Amino acid sequence: SSAEDDAASSYQKFMDESNEDIAVKETEMDHKEHKKQDTDAETLTLKKQLQLTQEELDAALAYYDKLKPDCVDNNLSYEDRVHMREEEIQSLKEALD
Repeated sequence: SSAEDDAASSYQKFMDESNEDIAVKETEMDHKEHKKQDTDAETLTLKKQLQLTQEELDAALAYYDKLKPDCVDNNLSYEDRVHMREEEIQSLKEALD
């Protein structure tokens, strides 16, 4: 009968749309899982890179702190620094002779 044909047609259309929707959603889910894996891998790489960079920075700052006392003005007057520099130059000249 016509009503049964219409019902069967509607059912088949509904099933086709449902199967298509399921396939689309499964594909989207696969893409999102792959994107999540890529993002997790990139996050891990960036965390390792950050840790290495932080270690380099810590080492550089420690070295800076070690050198700082030698380079910072020790409240000496200009004349005292010139005198000390002249003495150092003189001692170097004597060492060369």
